[in-house]
Amino acid sequence: MYKVMGLINLHENPEHLQELTSIRPLAGVPFAGKYRVVDFVLSNMVNSGIYTVGMLMPEESSTLIGHLRAGKEWDLDRKHDGLFLLTPIAGKRTPLMGTGDIDYFSQHLDYLTDAQKDYVVVSTSQMVCNMNYRPVVEHHVKSGADITLVSRRMEKAETRHPGSVMLTVDDKGWVKDMEIDPPATESREMHMRMCVLRRQLLIEIIAYAMSRGGGDFVREVQRNISLLKVNTVRFSGYAANMATIGNYYKCSMDLLRPAVWEDLFFANGHIHTQTKDSAPTKYRHDAVVRNSLMANNCNIGGKVENSVVFRSVYIDSGAEVKDSIIMQDSRI
Repeated sequence: MYKVMGLINLHENPEHLQELTSIRPLAGVPFAGKYRVVDFVLSNMVNSGIYTVGMLMPEESSTLIGHLRAGKEWDLDRKHDGLFLLTPIAGKRTPLMGTGDIDYFSQHLDYLTDAQKDYVVVSTSQMVCNMNYRPVVEHHVKSGADITLVSRRMEKAETRHPGSVMLTVDDKGWVKDMEIDPPATESREMHMRMCVLRRQLLIEIIAYAMSRGGGDFVREVQRNISLLKVNTVRFSGYAANMATIGNYYKCSMDLLRPAVWEDLFFANGHIHTQTKDSAPTKYRHDAVVRNSLMANNCNIGGKVENSVVFRSVYIDSGAEVKDSIIMQDSRI
């Protein structure tokens, strides 16, 4: 593979996830019984052969740092390369959450300048999917594009999410226009907040934006769409945007379909997470469990149907749980 590094931008707007992000960033939101949202993009990087990964951390990231630790679970605890947690630098100006991320990029320009890589895969964590970035990088290099955006087809009937970026693409995959939060008038290509570009071009975009007061990385690409050669690669696998509490619930319920589970956790490599040395789940004599996802160390005595149950949940005899997500350490 080409000399590629990863840059995961965790400066995402979590306000539409309500209580789920009251004490944690979006990337740290628990998902699928034992995972965190960030596990997916990080596993995608490693499964694609990218072992130099920088992570732009939000201000409130203590729980996330505790989850990631040295990156051992993702094979990123290395003497050379590995996982770099790029925290905000104390004393430097930072924008309010959601107003722009260029300032955060600029605080770590030295990390990008010193990296011995030719290309950068830039991604947020809010799009949960199982993706191999190798074909995307190969397409980017062969096309001669300045930037290659990863997109997926979004039908007219699908719900638009806050901050959705819709693309106007010609028949050869070149982007002619980018719109943020447009009305749902037709089927369009949606930017999945993942892209590939040369490391040096990323540095130039950051420096150019900062010289004009900062801003947002995606909006900088949008403003300069006529000056840049921007291409697309369409992703056809399962993907869910964790932008809202409603979509978090829908994606969690999708996991109860075997085809979705197989696609999301095994299609292009396994999804890795921090391991817990705990006991298997205990099902008592009166337990009835149907079409549900159960994590370990639970004690089940009631009825559970069409639900996702996290670690260390206790469900008493006689209790009934249906169409629900039960978070860790809960007792019903």
